[in-house]
Amino acid sequence: MSDFDRNVAASRGGYADRAAAIDAGLRAHMIRVYNYMAAAVALTGVVAFLTFQLSAVTNEAGAIVALTPLGQALFGSWLMWVLMLAPLALVFFISFRINTLEAGTARLLFFVYAALLGLSLTTIFLAFTATSITRVFFVSAAAFGALSLYGYTTQRNLSAMGSFLIMGLIGVIVASLVNIFLKSSGLDWIISVVGVLVFAGLTAWDTQKIKEIYSASDDGTVTGRKAVMGALSLYLDFINLFLMLLRIFGDRR
Repeated sequence: MSDFDRNVAASRGGYADRAAAIDAGLRAHMIRVYNYMAAAVALTGVVAFLTFQLSAVTNEAGAIVALTPLGQALFGSWLMWVLMLAPLALVFFISFRINTLEAGTARLLFFVYAALLGLSLTTIFLAFTATSITRVFFVSAAAFGALSLYGYTTQRNLSAMGSFLIMGLIGVIVASLVNIFLKSSGLDWIISVVGVLVFAGLTAWDTQKIKEIYSASDDGTVTGRKAVMGALSLYLDFINLFLMLLRIFGDRR
């Protein structure tokens, strides 16, 4: 009987050790994902701000009075379309080729994408005041952190709302394309509000999905790929949440 008790205790101890190892591995994986995502957001912000500084001439009050030759080239020529389409092409390439890329290559392409998107997002400094951009950024960061924490800790299965969020995302994209031609301020406000709700939900959903697809049995390459894709998902959620909030609460120049 004593032998049986020791065997049971040993098996329970082994299970506890494995569970602890998986939990530690998951925690390290999520920290890696968040570090990649935070570094990409920082890179995007730095590139956007520095490009704005090199592209616009401002007066003492901070108002834009003219564009430099670089600014005219970037925002007044065909290069503007390159800046808009290049990040889109690269993110599709990463998404479709992630299973064939080395983890280091995927990580490099992710940061190249973040830098390219920073060039594209220079336009927000032309449209909104720096003070309001900073304010909305920190509001977005706080909201993103709370939503991601909820997605990580909740016991509720969020996969059921995933299809609705994807449909909502498609609706936001289609409505945004239509409004390029309509130029309706009312529709723009509705799109922004719906967009905030969609990307808020996607933040929680994507976080839970990143957590669920983690496997302690994955090798370093697979884990690295999953970390890059997880960081890319959360990065896109944050950037779009920030842009939607900026369109609602930002102070336009």
